[in-house]
Amino acid sequence: MIFGFFLCLDAFLYVFTLLPLRVLLALLHLLTLPCCSLGGSRLLQPAQVCDILKGLIMVLCYSMMHYVDYSMMYHLIRGQSVIKLYIIYNMLEVADRLFSSFGQDILDALYWTATEPKERKRDSIGVIPHFIMAVFYVFLHAILIMVQASTLNVAFNSHNKSLLTIMMSNNFVEIKGSVFKKFEKNNLFQMSNSDIKERFTSYVLLLIVCLRNMEQFSWSPDHLWVLLPDVIMVIASEIAVDVIKHAFITKFNEITADVYSEYRASLAFDLISCRQKNACTDYSDSVARRMGFIPLPLAVLLIRVVMSSVNVQGALSCSCVFLFYMGMVTLKVLNSIVLLGKSCVYVKRANMEDKLFEKPPTAAPGKTPSRTSKTSRCTAPSGDLSGDPWSERSPSTPSCTSIPPSVTTQPTPTVIPTPQAETMAPPATSPTRPSTSPEPDPDPLTPSPPATPERDGTEGTELKHRTPKNDLLDVDRFTICGNRID
Repeated sequence: MIFGFFLCLDAFLYVFTLLPLRVLLALLHLLTLPCCSLGGSRLLQPAQVCDILKGLIMVLCYSMMHYVDYSMMYHLIRGQSVIKLYIIYNMLEVADRLFSSFGQDILDALYWTATEPKERKRDSIGVIPHFIMAVFYVFLHAILIMVQASTLNVAFNSHNKSLLTIMMSNNFVEIKGSVFKKFEKNNLFQMSNSDIKERFTSYVLLLIVCLRNMEQFSWSPDHLWVLLPDVIMVIASEIAVDVIKHAFITKFNEITADVYSEYRASLAFDLISCRQKNACTDYSDSVARRMGFIPLPLAVLLIRVVMSSVNVQGALSCSCVFLFYMGMVTLKVLNSIVLLGKSCVYVKRANMEDKLFEKPPTAAPGKTPSRTSKTSRCTAPSGDLSGDPWSERSPSTPSCTSIPPSVTTQPTPTVIPTPQAETMAPPATSPTRPSTSPEPDPDPLTPSPPATPERDGTEGTELKHRTPKNDLLDVDRFTICGNRID
């Protein structure tokens, strides 16, 4: 849970710190094109196109949020009865999950449509309809989160705290709905990711509530001590509910606690895969796909609340804002470095290191081959966005973030579906093996043996890719600032 929380924090800080800098660099590159020679066919690299699209979505949604009155929404919600607010809050939680699931598909479709090769441009729908859909999605999702924050603010400011108590007891309803159901390891992994996302979102909502209340009391420190017990009570109830829920689920389904180490290794594997030079997706998009956490709507709402709560006037205030921004950049870079180092440790501990460097085999003759036309974009060092929705990636890209359907089969070297069957087959029956050596390939999940004479043979090009020299030090450290742009 802690590791996943810092993953969400890293993706969230990226929107405030490095994304504006990357948008400025992309716009500067676009403005200086007349002074440069156009050697390639693209004006901008795919990663730069996605950065500009994210920046435009943020600016447009922030402008549209100015027409939404937070104070009027707060008083409108406060006039409702307690039971009605309880029902509204439950409906908002369900709607937030649905929005997160559907919204990432909208953003994926926008990024792919804007960066697909020219020969694959579709005539039926273009970038503009996808962009309009993405803007409206982020705007509606931000309003939904604003209503959640307003409801939580009403619960904090109620006199008898009855609404806050009812909303906290709603967390214990999850135990009733989850404990007595049968869970497989994959389902438990999905539920764990959802719990991480909900916990991080609730922390941001509590921050918004504290900002609004502190503004109403002229930033008095005494009022902060009044809010602090309720904030601690909400956080403690969520942690207690998650501990009890996961403890009984693992007990009733006879799942060992070691499975959470496998889940953590899977998240670390996603992180390292997105940090390689030929990564197909940005890291924030990988977190959104894995956990259902989309930072754009939450960032738009937080910027709207901060800009309306804090008045920046004078040179001293601007200097404080600049220092705060530099502090966030430092925190983001430090958090990324620590996460990358910890992820390397977790991947090595789970014996998943070779999966980052192995060359996936081609499909069997009876199966439908994957679309190899997309692999040319995944090998670009600019961090292209390839594939239809990223849940289905081309198997010829070694650093895409997709993992096998069962996350628990990653750390265990005993379950190998297709590659083992192909490697144990004679070389005469494999159309993709140009080698004449009868020796089978090494197991992709086990460390490669020491150097042998066969390594100098005809299949040296493939075995070089799996030599022990390939370690996690080959991860591109420049991708801490996002997809690499050459």
